Amino acid sequence: MEKDTSYRSSASFGKRIEYNVIGRMLMDGLDVYIPLVDDHGVDCIVKNKKGKFIEIQIKARSEKQTDRAALFANIKHHEEIKNYYYVFWSETMKCMWILSGEEFQKESRELKSGANAGSHTIKFNGCKNGEAYPLEKYKKYLATDFSRFNK
Repeated sequence: MEKDTSYRSSASFGKRIEYNVIGRMLMDGLDVYIPLVDDHGVDCIVKNKKGKFIEIQIKARSEKQTDRAALFANIKHHEEIKNYYYVFWSETMKCMWILSGEEFQKESRELKSGANAGSHTIKFNGCKNGEAYPLEKYKKYLATDFSRFNK
């Protein structure tokens, strides 16, 4: 079957991953609220076990390109970084990274020129012999659950 690369396919992939991640958060015992409109870079709001609210942006990569399996580009960084987190998911690698707004700001690279100037890029993977692997420098952000939100 030929891969559908249309906007509808990529947009629906992103929404499917958002709901998948949100479902996993619910299974981890978090209270999750979904805004009706996603125009502020907030895909969901989580109330953790301490009653603290956290805004979350979920990003996903679906492409089977191993060299870019966990490349997240042209991200408009959220202005308010306190209580703001990014959840990154690579379908190819079946890996998830969770970064606070401060960590993302520190770890990502800001584009200084061109059409996407001001946006940020981060790449969590390397590639060797056609296989993507998580970069060691981002190992501390790899996550299998959402316990980080309860700290």
